[in-house]
Amino acid sequence: MLVRLIYCSRAQQPIEQALVDEILLAARQYNPPLGITGMLCYSRDVFVQVLEGSRAHVNRLYLKLARDARHHSLTLLSFSEIEQRKFANWSMAEVPLDQLNASIILRHSSLPSLEPFTMPGASAERLLEELAESGSVQYR
Repeated sequence: MLVRLIYCSRAQQPIEQALVDEILLAARQYNPPLGITGMLCYSRDVFVQVLEGSRAHVNRLYLKLARDARHHSLTLLSFSEIEQRKFANWSMAEVPLDQLNASIILRHSSLPSLEPFTMPGASAERLLEELAESGSVQYR
């Protein structure tokens, strides 16, 4: 059974590219053998991540992320069973939200900057889908 999990969290320190690179390197090594795919979005001190894969593997990864000292205030935005993946192209893609046109975020949020803690899970999912479809995704 496939599931999609979306969560947000606050970074312990301002997010710098070195931190993102460290996270992505680990994800790109860990995720493929487990069939986990997804996307990591970030802005200043906020992360939003979508994970797709088997229920057991996604749940195990989420529990691991909950213990990660690099962030806090981990908040589950959405968890659902799915028939097919929407983020299947990447073991872990990235989207630096500070480099986007604010109108993309504003379409799904009451503010032009990312504040996922106040967004309904469905809005967060639509934002992530739009980012994936719009070419905003980076994969280095």
